[in-house]
Parts: sequence; structure tokens; C-alpha cells
Amino acid sequence: MSIALVIEDSLTEREIITYYLKSAGVTVLTVKSGEEALEKLTLSIPDLIILDVVLPGRSGFEICRELKGEAKTRKIPIIMCSTKDSEMDKFWGMKQGADAYISKPIDQDLLVRTVKNLLRT
Repeated sequence: MSIALVIEDSLTEREIITYYLKSAGVTVLTVKSGEEALEKLTLSIPDLIILDVVLPGRSGFEICRELKGEAKTRKIPIIMCSTKDSEMDKFWGMKQGADAYISKPIDQDLLVRTVKNLLRT
């Protein structure tokens, strides 16, 4: 069974994403900030990361760039999810190393399809 780490500061969004992923048979770990995620990643490495852009402290863009720059976490697929949905936001997310960028409100089918595609590669 695959494990996803959800980095999302909004309780409502975290619960929605968790529900969607669990419905697709994915085990979910959650954190509320990038700093919390970096701590958790020292203990275990998930198969996939769902990362909000707007987080307390450091932005999701910064966290993504850091994770993709580290040998230990470089190959983990990252899906950025955000209400920031302009083409420039999506471009910037991909430029930081994100493997996919999904706008909020999150479409369940799109999220599950994207997760399954990334876990296969």
C-alpha cells in the first residue's frame, strides 16, 4: 500500500484530501507546516507528497525546492495544491520541481488519477 504525506495547514482541506486518498487505498500521514514535514521526513519517506503552496513559515514553493534538492527526497513525486491557480503559479510550481499542480477546490477524480499516475512511474 502506498503512503502519502499531506502538507496542508487548513484542517478542512487536510480532511478532504485525506478522505480522497484513503478512498483510493492510499495510507495518509498529515502535517500542518513545511517545518513539521521536514521533521517527519527524517523518520520515514512517503511514496508521494501533497503540498499546499500557502503555508505558515516557509511557502510550499520553498519546501518543494528544498525536497527536490536533497538526495534522500529528490525522487518523491510532489503534487502541489493551491488556490493560487494562475498559469504563472502553476509554472512556478513546476519550476520548483513539482510533478503536478492541482488547483483548489480539489477535484477528487483529478487528484486520484494524478496520484495513481505518479505512483506508477
